[in-house]
Amino acid sequence: MAKKQKKPAGNTIALNKKAKFDYLLQDKLEAGIVLLGWEVKSLRAGKMQLTDTYVIFQNGEAWLVGAQISPLATVSTHYVVEPNRSRKLLMHEKELAKLRQATEQKGYTVVATAMYWKQHLVKVEVALGKGKQLHDKRETEKERDWNRQKQRLFQTDTR
Repeated sequence: MAKKQKKPAGNTIALNKKAKFDYLLQDKLEAGIVLLGWEVKSLRAGKMQLTDTYVIFQNGEAWLVGAQISPLATVSTHYVVEPNRSRKLLMHEKELAKLRQATEQKGYTVVATAMYWKQHLVKVEVALGKGKQLHDKRETEKERDWNRQKQRLFQTDTR
């Protein structure tokens, strides 16, 4: 008997939690993505990874680099699949210009933070991020630990 794959809850396909730790995220935008048929089937099965995914700009277009969509076993026999290929993002010209201009500044990059279903379409949430220094990452970690500790204290007091 085959193991069942765990699907992400709700409309979310994949999250990039590492981006929130590595970058100070500022402007978030929604973008469409150009996918092949086998990729959509793999997304429905939850076989997507957004870690270390970023956006590059070439010839006036935005491309998602580093997103990994693992093929289903039934699809990989029919097609030559490339799980890590660059995928075109669909955005308005004003949004593209705004992000392109921001990335030309030192320290800024555009990262993918989430991929989700919007009705029958796949959307990618991209955010303009500025890389955090090591001391900023330590602060984030301390704050997260303190919030976790506060939560535990409140749980024990209410019982």
